[in-house]
Amino acid sequence: MAFFGLFSKEKKETLDKGLEKTKQSFLSKLTRTVVGKSKVDDEVLDNLEEVLISSDVGVETTLKIIDRIQERVSRDKVLGTDELNTILKEEIAALLEENNVGITKDFNIEKKGEHPHVIMVVGVNGVGKTTTIGKLAHQFKSAGKSIVLGASDTFRAAAVDQLIIWAERVGVPIVQQGMNADPASVAFDTLQSAKAQNADVVIIDTAGRLHNKVNLMNELSKIKRVMDKVVPGAPHEILLVLDGSTGQNAFEQAKQFSLATEINALAITKLDGTAKGGVVIGISDQMKIPVKYIGVGEGMEDLQVFDKNEFVDSLFS
Repeated sequence: MAFFGLFSKEKKETLDKGLEKTKQSFLSKLTRTVVGKSKVDDEVLDNLEEVLISSDVGVETTLKIIDRIQERVSRDKVLGTDELNTILKEEIAALLEENNVGITKDFNIEKKGEHPHVIMVVGVNGVGKTTTIGKLAHQFKSAGKSIVLGASDTFRAAAVDQLIIWAERVGVPIVQQGMNADPASVAFDTLQSAKAQNADVVIIDTAGRLHNKVNLMNELSKIKRVMDKVVPGAPHEILLVLDGSTGQNAFEQAKQFSLATEINALAITKLDGTAKGGVVIGISDQMKIPVKYIGVGEGMEDLQVFDKNEFVDSLFS
């Protein structure tokens, strides 16, 4: 098992394998932009712009990257195409750096005084939200933390059942009241139970979709108010789970959820099954919300704390 806090050889290999489709697509397109060219000129930059957009980096983020490279071309006068990979890698890393300040490097979350660290997980149905919660619970438990899960997605019977299965699989307690229970009541009971058990971390599942944004906003606000009464300041983390394989649709989901509640961390899943891994760069840049976790495989160990340097290295290796 990998030691958390260190980017082990095992984790690096998992990341490389998980990003293989994105890397192959991205690098092959990048290679074609410089065929027959010895220096970076307007034509190369136009082609690079097309590569980034087609890799789901997003238009605004792509233009920002192109502007930065143009500045370097102007400053350095002559820039060889053999330097393009290095420069692009540096600029992407710089963008990710700006939006990941203060992100933890492992799963060793500290308790808030005597209270547990509370994570409220949001995201539409089908993005891998419940699976992400299960994998998070496993990773925290592996790091020596005690976990309590709360099944506050009570609008779908399957959501409660799936979380119960994950709780049993990981071996952590779960608080649930079944389908159609009041989500805020479940959250309240979960935090009370976690305090009684002196748990380190609480992870609360929430409904993937209500009838409209107003209903979603009201429901999430109610859950937050109730949790704050039990554990002051809770939830400490509102984690939005996005499906990386949906590309720019994931970006749209991020925008909609950020209007409904105050997202402060992102988990981007299913990157191993897609060539659209560039969406990680665009979402991080445009939303100004740090990417905290990425899913690069189906195994419980394949949810990784996002390391921007390792991600970029893997993308260009």
